Amino acid sequence: MTARESMPYDVVIVGAGPAGLSAAIRLKQHAALNGAELSVCVLEKGSEVGAHILSGAVIDPKSLDELLPDWREDGCPLAEVPVTENLHWVLTKTKKFTLPHLLTPPFLHNRGTYTGSLGNLCRWLAGKAEELGVEIFPGFAAAEILFTDDGSVLGVATGDMGIARDGTRKPEYQPGLELHAKYTFFSEGCRGHLSKQLIDRFDLARESEPQVYGIGIKELWDIDPAHHVPGRVIHTQGWPTSETAGTNGGGWLYHQANGQVSVGYVTWLNYTNPYLSPFHEMQRFKTHPELARILKGGKRVSYGARAISDGGLQSIPKLIFPGGALIGDSAGFLNVPRIKGTHTAMKSGMLAAEAAVHAILCERRHDELSAYPAAFERSWVKKELSIVRNVVPLIKRFGDLPGSILAGLFMWMEYVGLKWPFTMKHHPDHETLRHKELVRQIDYPKPDSVLTFDRLSSVFLSNTNHDEDQPVHLVLGNPAIPVEYDLPFYDEPAQRYCPAGVYEIVCENEGSPKLVINAQNCVHCKTCDIKDPTQNINWVAPEGGGGPNYPNM
Repeated sequence: MTARESMPYDVVIVGAGPAGLSAAIRLKQHAALNGAELSVCVLEKGSEVGAHILSGAVIDPKSLDELLPDWREDGCPLAEVPVTENLHWVLTKTKKFTLPHLLTPPFLHNRGTYTGSLGNLCRWLAGKAEELGVEIFPGFAAAEILFTDDGSVLGVATGDMGIARDGTRKPEYQPGLELHAKYTFFSEGCRGHLSKQLIDRFDLARESEPQVYGIGIKELWDIDPAHHVPGRVIHTQGWPTSETAGTNGGGWLYHQANGQVSVGYVTWLNYTNPYLSPFHEMQRFKTHPELARILKGGKRVSYGARAISDGGLQSIPKLIFPGGALIGDSAGFLNVPRIKGTHTAMKSGMLAAEAAVHAILCERRHDELSAYPAAFERSWVKKELSIVRNVVPLIKRFGDLPGSILAGLFMWMEYVGLKWPFTMKHHPDHETLRHKELVRQIDYPKPDSVLTFDRLSSVFLSNTNHDEDQPVHLVLGNPAIPVEYDLPFYDEPAQRYCPAGVYEIVCENEGSPKLVINAQNCVHCKTCDIKDPTQNINWVAPEGGGGPNYPNM
């Protein structure tokens, strides 16, 4: 075996998303305040910072104000479009009903927020981090966790480059690089494959509820200037997922810079009908008369998908382990009713960074950063997530309309200080599917290639690319299960829950069915890892630089 080189750092951060980059900046800021030098490295599996970043996005600048107070005057692209109007529509198939602002707590009104590209915000944050001396390595996927002899986290190793699908080394083979650190932060985003290993190894979820998820599918459109109102934000609930029992979801349409709108739909992954397709629900969403009117005459220019952590406060695992911490959506700080997680993710990275600086200045390493969860308990993040902690469980338990009414009552009571004495539980998303004989099949209309589209043309717009001659990064625990179990019981739901057409059941020459995995199409959304009913699919990082290349998402 080829020996791997190693590089030492004070802190290694896995993932150049908003949490990871905020942590990197805060590490350097606090070290400077204490007259110290810290070496900080950020690994990013995308081909560049922002390549794998996808969000709606409407962003609360609270953490950005704390981290870089002059960001509005310092060229930050987020400053371009402040939110000017906030609408919440309840949809039926042909009509909309606007929910009055008086019925919703003030924190849902989007005052002082901004809409734009989260990917571009991350690119800007990366520049600020590099100005402070942070080393950022895009195109390098963290593939392995390294441990010390006593079992604490030592760092990570990047994946080998130039491995063929059959496991042999290609001529361009390069071994991975080991990055050793006093502390390692994992900010991989939702369902990170290394974070998942850490949660299992250190039993970090022992005292928390199961994490639950949604899948968000997004498109960017250039629209008719006559229909564009910069800063207008629209959120929806109801149709189309309201037509399928046991399903919840909601949509958005944000008027952003350069005459573009961000349009998308989130389907909660606790749905029960194996014939449901989140991708096709998103396509149907655009056919609503109110949405179609805005998009008429426009052109779709980008597409992407990613899972989001919906569990809220009760699903956040223990944040620390010997040698490191979970930050951002690796831990799950999304505020679901606000449809915002960037500000909470950033703050989590900042809190972890402050704890790490203190520990390193005290000449500690590889122990638990207990100051980080203690700071979280005192933070505005904990307070914000506590106020909304029962919203998702209420809607799931009582259905969209009655659940939303109860959730609204709960939020108002919590907001004014009348605390509910309990926190509701969650159930894992992979356990919710019903057998195919117990549900109705869903007949989705064919795409018209004007307003609605197929999956493969959509993946093309995501600029997804993987070297086809590399090991498949969607690993089956038991290769027989898809055909012998998933197909007869659920008509193999991976064919429908994947938004990129990765999974197909084929019968060649009238032979037996088999599952084909088109891994080169994968947009790294992680839905298969979450929703597979037997948890037989394990998503692992492919060769660095592969996956989508989102230019403006």
